[in-house]
Amino acid sequence: MKFIEKATLMIYSTIMLIVSIISCLLIFGWLDTELIGSILQNILTGVTSGKVVLGVNVVFILLSIKCIFFDSSSKQKETSKQGVLLENESGKLMISKETIENLVNSVALNFQSAEDVTTRVELDKENNVKVYINLIVNAEAIIKDLSANLQAKIKEKIKTATDLDVKEVNITIKKVAEKKVEE
Repeated sequence: MKFIEKATLMIYSTIMLIVSIISCLLIFGWLDTELIGSILQNILTGVTSGKVVLGVNVVFILLSIKCIFFDSSSKQKETSKQGVLLENESGKLMISKETIENLVNSVALNFQSAEDVTTRVELDKENNVKVYINLIVNAEAIIKDLSANLQAKIKEKIKTATDLDVKEVNITIKKVAEKKVEE
């Protein structure tokens, strides 16, 4: 959240707290209704105080509209959903999730034991990558060795190609393909 939004939220919360306390005191009868009414009337009808209250109200109305209809973090969230944005002195580079998924698929399908692969990639705010792979392997596959080698190769390939850190490579063996009978 930006500083202005935080400050506005703090002020708004304080005002809501005061209004809530006053309304509770009025309900319990511990505060005189006429006293609050006369104080509000003096504040709202006073030349200077009326203008200040009007200005504060306009600012709160505009900020409320902005917060309701224009989420400031939606642009950042949308970018992180699409991929990783890398910046340097020459410009910006967007590496999409699909690109990373294609890298993973190409590495996985280079293994003879892998018959079919589907990949899903998750990115966190620090641009760390988590890879989820569903794999169909052939009947001769040694699953433990295949998964260890696949995890190492995927981490290496993504680091080399994109300079991103891979935190996890999670492999699910969906199926072992039936051995093809040769005639």
